[in-house]
Amino acid sequence: MCSKGRLIVLEGLDGSGKSTQFERVYNILSANGQAIKKISFPDYNEPSSALVRMYLNGDFSSDPADVNAYAASTFYAADRYASYMRFWRNDYLSGSTILAARYTTSNCIYQMTKLKKAQWDNYLDWLEDFEYEKLGLPRPDSVVFLDMPIEISQKLMSKRYDGDDNKKDIHEANVEFLRQCRESALYAAQRKGWIVLPCSENGEPLAIDEITNRLLNLPNVFKGK
Repeated sequence: MCSKGRLIVLEGLDGSGKSTQFERVYNILSANGQAIKKISFPDYNEPSSALVRMYLNGDFSSDPADVNAYAASTFYAADRYASYMRFWRNDYLSGSTILAARYTTSNCIYQMTKLKKAQWDNYLDWLEDFEYEKLGLPRPDSVVFLDMPIEISQKLMSKRYDGDDNKKDIHEANVEFLRQCRESALYAAQRKGWIVLPCSENGEPLAIDEITNRLLNLPNVFKGK
Protein backbone atom coordinates (compact mmCIF):
# COMPACT_ATOMS: atom_id res chain seq x y z
CA MET A 1 0.00 0.00 0.00
CA CYS A 2 1.36 3.41 -0.97
CA SER A 3 2.09 5.93 1.74
CA LYS A 4 2.10 9.47 0.43
CA GLY A 5 5.20 11.52 1.03
CA ARG A 6 5.57 15.12 2.06
CA LEU A 7 5.59 18.14 -0.23
CA ILE A 8 7.63 21.07 1.09
CA VAL A 9 7.65 24.29 -0.93
CA LEU A 10 10.23 27.07 -0.78
CA GLU A 11 8.90 30.40 -2.01
CA GLY A 12 10.49 33.79 -2.34
CA LEU A 13 10.57 36.79 -4.60
CA ASP A 14 13.19 37.11 -7.33
CA GLY A 15 16.57 37.71 -5.72
CA SER A 16 15.54 36.33 -2.32
CA GLY A 17 18.18 33.60 -2.38
CA LYS A 18 15.57 30.89 -2.79
CA SER A 19 17.52 28.90 -5.41
CA THR A 20 20.64 28.90 -3.25
CA GLN A 21 18.75 27.72 -0.17
CA PHE A 22 16.85 25.14 -2.19
CA GLU A 23 20.08 23.47 -3.31
CA ARG A 24 21.71 23.69 0.11
CA VAL A 25 18.74 22.17 1.95
CA TYR A 26 18.41 19.41 -0.62
CA ASN A 27 22.13 18.53 -0.43
CA ILE A 28 22.12 18.45 3.36
CA LEU A 29 19.02 16.28 3.64
CA SER A 30 20.26 13.93 0.90
CA ALA A 31 23.63 13.57 2.63
CA ASN A 32 21.77 12.61 5.81
CA GLY A 33 20.08 9.74 4.00
CA GLN A 34 16.60 11.19 3.66
CA ALA A 35 14.50 9.95 0.73
CA ILE A 36 14.05 13.28 -1.04
CA LYS A 37 13.48 14.47 -4.59
CA LYS A 38 13.86 18.06 -5.77
CA ILE A 39 11.67 19.80 -8.32
CA SER A 40 11.68 23.36 -9.56
CA PHE A 41 9.12 25.48 -11.37
CA PRO A 42 8.80 26.58 -14.08
CA ASP A 43 10.55 23.63 -15.71
CA TYR A 44 12.26 25.60 -18.47
CA ASN A 45 13.88 22.48 -19.97
CA GLU A 46 10.50 20.97 -20.83
CA PRO A 47 8.04 21.90 -23.61
CA SER A 48 5.31 22.25 -20.98
CA SER A 49 6.81 25.61 -20.00
CA ALA A 50 6.45 27.13 -23.49
CA LEU A 51 3.64 29.53 -22.57
CA VAL A 52 5.43 30.52 -19.36
CA ARG A 53 8.57 31.35 -21.33
CA MET A 54 6.60 33.40 -23.84
CA TYR A 55 4.89 35.28 -21.01
CA LEU A 56 8.12 36.05 -19.13
CA ASN A 57 9.95 37.02 -22.32
CA GLY A 58 7.29 39.64 -22.97
CA ASP A 59 5.89 37.97 -26.11
CA PHE A 60 2.34 38.77 -25.02
CA SER A 61 3.19 42.15 -23.47
CA SER A 62 6.10 43.86 -21.74
CA ASP A 63 3.70 44.65 -18.87
CA PRO A 64 2.80 41.61 -16.72
CA ALA A 65 -0.57 43.21 -15.90
CA ASP A 66 -1.69 42.89 -19.53
CA VAL A 67 -1.91 39.09 -19.13
CA ASN A 68 -4.75 38.56 -16.69
CA ALA A 69 -4.24 36.56 -13.51
CA TYR A 70 -6.34 33.60 -14.55
CA ALA A 71 -4.73 33.21 -17.98
CA ALA A 72 -1.18 33.45 -16.61
CA SER A 73 -2.05 31.05 -13.79
CA THR A 74 -3.06 28.37 -16.27
CA PHE A 75 0.31 28.65 -18.05
CA TYR A 76 2.13 27.74 -14.84
CA ALA A 77 -0.45 25.15 -13.75
CA ALA A 78 -0.05 23.19 -17.00
CA ASP A 79 3.71 23.06 -16.48
CA ARG A 80 3.24 21.74 -12.94
CA TYR A 81 0.75 19.11 -14.07
CA ALA A 82 3.13 17.81 -16.75
CA SER A 83 5.99 17.71 -14.23
CA TYR A 84 3.93 15.84 -11.64
CA MET A 85 2.63 13.21 -14.03
CA ARG A 86 5.99 12.59 -15.71
CA PHE A 87 8.66 13.10 -13.08
CA TRP A 88 7.63 12.90 -9.42
CA ARG A 89 4.17 11.39 -8.97
CA ASN A 90 5.51 7.91 -8.24
CA ASP A 91 8.12 9.21 -5.78
CA TYR A 92 5.49 11.21 -3.92
CA LEU A 93 3.00 8.35 -3.77
CA SER A 94 5.75 6.00 -2.59
CA GLY A 95 6.51 8.12 0.46
CA SER A 96 9.43 10.32 -0.60
CA THR A 97 9.79 13.91 0.52
CA ILE A 98 9.41 16.32 -2.41
CA LEU A 99 11.24 19.63 -2.09
CA ALA A 100 9.90 22.22 -4.53
CA ALA A 101 11.30 25.59 -5.53
CA ARG A 102 8.04 27.40 -6.29
CA TYR A 103 4.69 25.71 -6.78
CA THR A 104 1.00 26.62 -7.03
CA THR A 105 1.81 29.10 -4.28
CA SER A 106 3.80 31.22 -6.77
CA ASN A 107 0.57 32.10 -8.54
CA CYS A 108 -0.68 33.51 -5.23
CA ILE A 109 2.36 35.78 -5.16
CA TYR A 110 2.80 36.87 -8.76
CA GLN A 111 -0.68 36.72 -10.29
CA MET A 112 -2.93 37.83 -7.43
CA THR A 113 -1.42 41.33 -7.60
CA LYS A 114 -3.23 41.85 -10.90
CA LEU A 115 -6.58 41.74 -9.12
CA LYS A 116 -8.29 44.16 -6.79
CA LYS A 117 -7.78 43.23 -3.16
CA ALA A 118 -11.49 42.59 -2.78
CA GLN A 119 -11.02 39.74 -5.29
CA TRP A 120 -8.02 38.12 -3.62
CA ASP A 121 -9.94 35.63 -1.50
CA ASN A 122 -12.00 34.47 -4.48
CA TYR A 123 -8.82 34.04 -6.52
CA LEU A 124 -7.14 31.97 -3.80
CA ASP A 125 -10.20 29.72 -3.60
CA TRP A 126 -10.31 29.37 -7.41
CA LEU A 127 -6.60 28.59 -7.62
CA GLU A 128 -6.68 25.85 -5.00
CA ASP A 129 -9.79 24.28 -6.52
CA PHE A 130 -8.27 24.40 -10.03
CA GLU A 131 -4.86 22.93 -9.22
CA TYR A 132 -5.52 20.67 -6.23
CA GLU A 133 -9.03 19.46 -7.05
CA LYS A 134 -9.53 19.76 -10.82
CA LEU A 135 -5.95 18.93 -11.86
CA GLY A 136 -5.29 16.65 -8.89
CA LEU A 137 -1.94 18.12 -7.89
CA PRO A 138 -0.81 17.42 -4.29
CA ARG A 139 -1.38 20.07 -1.66
CA PRO A 140 1.82 21.21 0.09
CA ASP A 141 2.41 20.05 3.64
CA SER A 142 4.53 23.13 4.36
CA VAL A 143 5.20 26.39 2.51
CA VAL A 144 8.13 28.56 3.58
CA PHE A 145 8.33 32.11 2.22
CA LEU A 146 11.85 33.55 2.30
CA ASP A 147 11.16 37.20 3.01
CA MET A 148 13.92 39.39 1.57
CA PRO A 149 13.20 43.15 1.28
CA ILE A 150 12.95 44.38 -2.32
CA GLU A 151 15.82 46.86 -1.95
CA ILE A 152 18.18 44.05 -0.95
CA SER A 153 16.91 41.55 -3.51
CA GLN A 154 17.42 44.05 -6.33
CA LYS A 155 21.08 44.43 -5.35
CA LEU A 156 21.50 40.66 -5.19
CA MET A 157 19.94 40.24 -8.65
CA SER A 158 22.18 42.91 -10.15
CA LYS A 159 25.18 41.03 -8.75
CA ARG A 160 23.79 37.77 -10.23
CA TYR A 161 23.64 39.38 -13.69
CA ASP A 162 27.02 41.12 -13.35
CA GLY A 163 25.34 44.52 -13.28
CA ASP A 164 23.47 43.98 -16.57
CA ASP A 165 19.84 44.73 -15.65
CA ASN A 166 18.77 43.99 -19.23
CA LYS A 167 19.06 40.29 -18.36
CA LYS A 168 16.13 40.53 -15.95
CA ASP A 169 12.77 39.13 -17.09
CA ILE A 170 9.62 41.27 -16.99
CA HIS A 171 8.95 40.32 -13.36
CA GLU A 172 12.49 40.88 -12.11
CA ALA A 173 12.79 44.26 -13.81
CA ASN A 174 9.56 45.73 -12.42
CA VAL A 175 10.34 46.93 -8.89
CA GLU A 176 6.85 48.23 -8.15
CA PHE A 177 5.40 44.93 -9.30
CA LEU A 178 7.73 43.08 -6.92
CA ARG A 179 6.64 45.31 -4.05
CA GLN A 180 3.05 44.36 -4.79
CA CYS A 181 4.06 40.71 -4.96
CA ARG A 182 5.55 40.88 -1.48
CA GLU A 183 2.25 42.30 -0.22
CA SER A 184 0.28 39.49 -1.87
CA ALA A 185 2.74 36.89 -0.54
CA LEU A 186 2.33 38.07 3.03
CA TYR A 187 -1.45 38.12 2.59
CA ALA A 188 -1.48 34.56 1.24
CA ALA A 189 0.89 33.46 4.00
CA GLN A 190 -1.48 34.78 6.65
CA ARG A 191 -4.56 33.28 4.99
CA LYS A 192 -3.05 29.89 4.12
CA GLY A 193 -0.71 29.30 7.05
CA TRP A 194 2.63 29.66 5.28
CA ILE A 195 5.77 30.12 7.34
CA VAL A 196 7.40 33.52 6.77
CA LEU A 197 11.16 33.40 7.35
CA PRO A 198 12.87 36.83 7.55
CA CYS A 199 16.14 36.79 5.59
CA SER A 200 17.60 40.15 6.57
CA GLU A 201 18.47 42.24 9.60
CA ASN A 202 19.22 45.96 9.80
CA GLY A 203 19.02 46.42 6.04
CA GLU A 204 21.48 43.65 5.22
CA PRO A 205 20.89 40.06 4.08
CA LEU A 206 21.53 37.35 6.63
CA ALA A 207 24.50 35.10 5.97
CA ILE A 208 23.67 32.19 3.68
CA ASP A 209 24.62 29.67 6.39
CA GLU A 210 22.38 31.39 8.90
CA ILE A 211 19.35 31.24 6.61
CA THR A 212 20.01 27.55 5.90
CA ASN A 213 20.28 26.81 9.61
CA ARG A 214 17.01 28.61 10.34
CA LEU A 215 15.30 26.72 7.54
CA LEU A 216 16.45 23.30 8.68
CA ASN A 217 15.38 24.02 12.25
CA LEU A 218 11.84 25.11 11.46
CA PRO A 219 9.53 22.96 13.60
CA ASN A 220 7.52 20.26 11.81
CA VAL A 221 8.93 21.04 8.35
CA PHE A 222 12.11 19.08 7.61
CA LYS A 223 12.14 16.77 10.61
CA GLY A 224 9.51 14.22 9.64
CA LYS A 225 5.77 14.06 9.66
